[in-house]
Amino acid sequence: MGIIENINKVFDHRIRLGIMSILMVNDQADFNRLKELLDVTDGNLASHIKGLEKEEYILVEKQFIGRKPNTRYSATKLGKAAFKKHINALEQLILKKGLK
Repeated sequence: MGIIENINKVFDHRIRLGIMSILMVNDQADFNRLKELLDVTDGNLASHIKGLEKEEYILVEKQFIGRKPNTRYSATKLGKAAFKKHINALEQLILKKGLK
């Protein structure tokens, strides 16, 4: 099995890659924080969150802060493992290409 098989297609898009990167270094982030950090529209962010949620890579928690709804996200164990595997594969691919 080559390095390329460990590259996860779910993380191909820069927004999904960004979401997971943020959630790997933060225990959690709310929708507005992700939107601000990634500089994307509500709809664009929501569609990529749904993709990660469908794969069970992120956990979605809805709550109210005062009277305002707040949705926050965190990476699941499965998501963290898949993302680490993906990043390791990218690093190996870069190193392998650099040796030639």
